[in-house]
Amino acid sequence: MSFNKRLRLSDPSSITLGASASSSSIQKRFNYDVFISFRGEDTRKTFVGHLYQALKDKGIYTYKDDEKIEQGKTIDNQLIQAIRGSRFFIIVFSKNYASSTWCLDELVEIMECQKTGEQTAYPVFFDAEPTQVRKQSGAFGEAFLENKNRDAAGKWIEALKEASNLFGRELQAATANG
Repeated sequence: MSFNKRLRLSDPSSITLGASASSSSIQKRFNYDVFISFRGEDTRKTFVGHLYQALKDKGIYTYKDDEKIEQGKTIDNQLIQAIRGSRFFIIVFSKNYASSTWCLDELVEIMECQKTGEQTAYPVFFDAEPTQVRKQSGAFGEAFLENKNRDAAGKWIEALKEASNLFGRELQAATANG
């Protein structure tokens, strides 16, 4: 799978540049080229696993939480630092993404970073449609129901709306994994 083709980056050279020695400004400022936000049970061994390997093969330094979290550290703080230290974000919205408060908190932080204009988020709708994410409907909405009444629900809903309005890519499991 070609990362640049699949996500149609507006400036694909910027990601490649981020991994090269000639872009010291990106390397000094950001710890990672890409941070992948995903719901592990849906995509870790399928789409995200393939995406991570493709990025790694291209020399793109990518953060995937199950690879980098150190024992004894709080996941919360380490993830926030990884998000803030990443140049690009790939948010993989899957049917169970919104059932995870960790994913939703990551998303809020990602969307805050996106507002600075120095970091860019790209949503991938993996067996979930942008409208379902925006309105918390369908299977995606069912997954969100268990978190809908929590104190943080308002900021999660706003972040879901913002992210679903970004230019992204829709993929079905049958085509994305094959």
